[in-house]
Amino acid sequence: MKVRVIGGGLAGSEAAYALLTRGFEVEMYEMRPKKMSPAHKTGHLAELVCSNSLKSEILSTASGTLKEEMKCFGSVVLTAAATARVPCGGALGVEREIFSREIERILTGFEGFTLVREEVTSLDPAIPEIVATGPLTSDAMAKCIREITGEEYLNFFDAAAPIVTAESIDYDRAFFASRYGKGDVDYLNAPMTKEEYLAFYDALTHADRARQEVAGNYFEGCMPIEVMAEGGVDTLRFGPLRPVGLRHPETGEKYYAVLQLRKENVAGDLYNLVGFQTGLTFPEQRRVFSLIPALKDAEFVRYGVMHRNTFVNAPKVLDSEFRVKGRDKTYLAGQISGVEGYMESAMSGMIAGLSLAARLKGKDFAPLPETTIMGSLTRYISTPNGDFQPMNANFGVLPPLDRRIKEKFARKNAYAERAIKDMTSYAAEYERALKE
Repeated sequence: MKVRVIGGGLAGSEAAYALLTRGFEVEMYEMRPKKMSPAHKTGHLAELVCSNSLKSEILSTASGTLKEEMKCFGSVVLTAAATARVPCGGALGVEREIFSREIERILTGFEGFTLVREEVTSLDPAIPEIVATGPLTSDAMAKCIREITGEEYLNFFDAAAPIVTAESIDYDRAFFASRYGKGDVDYLNAPMTKEEYLAFYDALTHADRARQEVAGNYFEGCMPIEVMAEGGVDTLRFGPLRPVGLRHPETGEKYYAVLQLRKENVAGDLYNLVGFQTGLTFPEQRRVFSLIPALKDAEFVRYGVMHRNTFVNAPKVLDSEFRVKGRDKTYLAGQISGVEGYMESAMSGMIAGLSLAARLKGKDFAPLPETTIMGSLTRYISTPNGDFQPMNANFGVLPPLDRRIKEKFARKNAYAERAIKDMTSYAAEYERALKE
C-alpha cells in the first residue's frame, strides 16, 4: 500500500523511513525548489534552517535520551547525522549539505520511494497521509489544514543565527576552550571586557529590526538576541554570553562576557554564532556584531533571519499518535504539530509513520510508555491545555522515579536508564506484533 507524505523536512523524512523499512511504498511531495519558503535556501530534503546542532548526545540529558529511544526503531536522521557530523562538544553537530544529501541518498535508495517536486494544496481523507509541511507551511496548505481541523492556528516568530568565515575571525582576540575545561575543545570563544560588552549592548538595543511589528510574539526556546536583551543589561551575560567557566587557557584571564562560536562544517572554515538568532536588518547585524572584538572584521556568509513558525492547537486537534481527530488516515507531524526542536520534530514523524504502519496492517498502536521522552511528549501534545505552547524534550514531564535520588546527575541518569529500558521493550513488542 502506498502512503503519501507531504513535506520533505526532518519529520517527513523520518515518517517516510519508518514506513519504507516496514514494507510500505511512500510518495513524498516536496514543493522546494519549485516554490521556496521564506527561510529555506535549497531544495534538499531535511534542510536545517536554524542551526546545525541536533543538541546533546549525552545520556544524562533529555535530548540524548530521546536519540537513544529513536534508535530503537531505526532513524534516518541519526543515521545521516553520523555521516555528516562535525565537532560540537557533547552535542551532535552536522554539516548541513552532507546531512541533507545523505538523507536523500538513503530514501531514494528504496525501490518503493517516489519523490514528487510539487506543492500539495488539498488533502484526501480516503488516502493515508502524513502532513509534515513544517512551521513554514504554504498558505494553501495552511488553509487546507485549518479547514480539516476546525481550529485557528497559533503562531510565533523564530530566528536563525549568522554564520561567519573562520579566516575573518581575529584569533588574537579569541581562544579555544571548553567551559570549566571539561570535554573536547570544540568551541571558539570571543571574549569582551565590561566596557566592550556595554558598548555592544547599547548598540544592540538601539539597532534597527527587520520586522518590528512582531515584537513580543516569540518562542522562548529560540529568542532573538535583541529581544532577549530587553530583559536588562545583564540578561545576555546569564544567557548566550555567559562567561562562567571560561578562562583564557594560557593566561587564565576571566572575562565579563563571552560569545561562543561553533564549527558550521567539517572543513572548519565557517563558524556559527551560538545563541545569536536575530531579526536585525542585515546592515545592523554587520555593524553591531562587529563590535565584538574578535569579529571586528568578520565576513558574514549568512545573516540571521526571522520567520514565522506556525503550529496547531494540538490537544484540540490531534491524538497521541499525531492523528487528526475525526480523520483516521490523516496525520500532522513536525513543528506544525506542536513539538519544538529538530529531533522532536523528527520523532513526531517517526511516531506518525509507526502508527500508520501498524494501523494499515490492521494492528493497534499501543500508547508509548509514559516513562520515555517520546511517550511524555506525545502525552503532552494530546492533553488539554488552556495555553498550549510547543515543547522540547525534557525530564520534567516524566513521571517520578520509584525511588528518591538527591544527586542531580544520578537522578537524570536514572530517568535516562528507565526510559531506554522501557522503550527497548516497547520497540521489540511493536515489531513482533507488526509481523504477526
